[in-house]
Amino acid sequence: ILNIKNNNIIPDDYALHQNYPNAFNPTTVLRYELPEEKKVNIAIYDVMGHKIRTLINEKKTAGYHSVNWDARNDIGEKLATGIYIYFIQAEDFRFSKKMLLLK
Repeated sequence: ILNIKNNNIIPDDYALHQNYPNAFNPTTVLRYELPEEKKVNIAIYDVMGHKIRTLINEKKTAGYHSVNWDARNDIGEKLATGIYIYFIQAEDFRFSKKMLLLK
């Protein structure tokens, strides 16, 4: 179900979609939906729980969004093949998914 506000289509619920492509090399796209404007944090973690990269940490408008990830950490180093977790937090909404980087 969608809401239409000021001629914009706004999702009714928060969502985090599976990255595409998955498995990926060298980049992937993370898509998410916000039913209202919120501060959003999207971060990448390794399977040991170490934060690898912060992709977004700012207020975002309601709607459909995406962000690209280039398989690099916060200091620009290329990462090894493996499973990584991406995590979104927008106030009370928190969700994570797994993705596979293949080289």
